[in-house]
Amino acid sequence: MGFDPATLMFDEKGLIPCIAQDHLTGEVLMFAWMNAASVAQTLATERVTYWSRSRQAFWVKGETSGHNQHLVELRVDCDRDCLLALVEQEGPACHTGQRSCFFTAVWEAE
Repeated sequence: MGFDPATLMFDEKGLIPCIAQDHLTGEVLMFAWMNAASVAQTLATERVTYWSRSRQAFWVKGETSGHNQHLVELRVDCDRDCLLALVEQEGPACHTGQRSCFFTAVWEAE
């Protein structure tokens, strides 16, 4: 593929935001952080691996819940400071049991 994770623009804490999106429907499922090692692990295993800021540890999505995210495609934005993971989601993506973490509307057009 020729992708070099070293070309990504990580923040001062070594993190980069990643949005997970259903590869078939386009539905935005969740947002989480990655570091260089979790990006590399995701690419190597095709199981989406995030960096948990609260636990300071890797978080393989679905490892404990069974709600796995299988990587279909990983994209980077034009500034190379945000990732988009197109995934095949097994079960809900949100820890609340919702399909997407973005289930609360703040404002809707009438």
